[in-house]
Amino acid sequence: MYAAPATAPGALTGVIPPLMTPLTVDGELDVASLERLVARHLDAGVDGLFALGSSGEVAFFDDRMRERVLDQVVGIVAGQVPVLAGAIDMQTHRVLAHARAATKLGVAGVVATAPFYAITGPQEIDTHFRTLAAALDVPLWAYDLPICVHTKLTVEQLVTWGADGVIAGVKDSSGDDVSFRRLVRASAAAGTGMALLTGHEVVVDGSYLAGAHGAVPGLANVDPAGYVRLDRAARAGDWDLVRREQERLAALFEIVYVPRGKVGPAAGVGAFKTALRELGVIATNVMSTPMPALDDTEAAGIAAILEGVGLR
Repeated sequence: MYAAPATAPGALTGVIPPLMTPLTVDGELDVASLERLVARHLDAGVDGLFALGSSGEVAFFDDRMRERVLDQVVGIVAGQVPVLAGAIDMQTHRVLAHARAATKLGVAGVVATAPFYAITGPQEIDTHFRTLAAALDVPLWAYDLPICVHTKLTVEQLVTWGADGVIAGVKDSSGDDVSFRRLVRASAAAGTGMALLTGHEVVVDGSYLAGAHGAVPGLANVDPAGYVRLDRAARAGDWDLVRREQERLAALFEIVYVPRGKVGPAAGVGAFKTALRELGVIATNVMSTPMPALDDTEAAGIAAILEGVGLR
């Protein structure tokens, strides 16, 4: 059977997609498309949603846009699943402002990275997370994203914060599988009760075997039902089904390699948005400025992959 370490009572586990933000041709929030996207997730049986994360293009939004997106998501979800909110910014005071705004809208938890731009070390990062936790009345999640913030949260830091009640869980998007496995073992040994979620798309099966409590994959926007099936199969100990689902999802992930001459979110998030447009879920594949949208040739390549994995 699925053998993840025990979590604290009420911990958020399972499939928690990092919700994309559909945009109009003018770059504003497309509420109708957002409603369809959220409905797709809920119909698939996801366990929660993570709004204003990297897949949601949070780094490109001003405060007005962030508040509008989160207000709409919380309203559309209407309590059917917990909503986590990203409070992503350079330093503590800005992060805290985003976090407070999010809690006023009724989110179930706040997700924050280490501070960035200004150089920080272990002491500053520790103060950052403890300051946030002390000021919030909802659970705080640590978002380990070194590719963007240029700091890897250490196993020792995370376990200490978990043991001290600073954080409720970790979204691990570090890509460091050795570190994640060490984190699972150390967290279990310390009895932190933290929920440990992988941000992987193509090795979720391996993360679950290592003891992950759930997944936050951007690709789940395109196929939430596939990740829910994988999660439920892992919990039932049906590892043959887990492998089959992961293989199909790995084939689907090839959409991010279709774009040419694009990097980062323009390629990855751009491919996800284009796939959702091809599936009729969102109206456009418009990206936040300055990122270009994928063109018709790229869209045709993505459509072929969607057909190949049985999504159209």
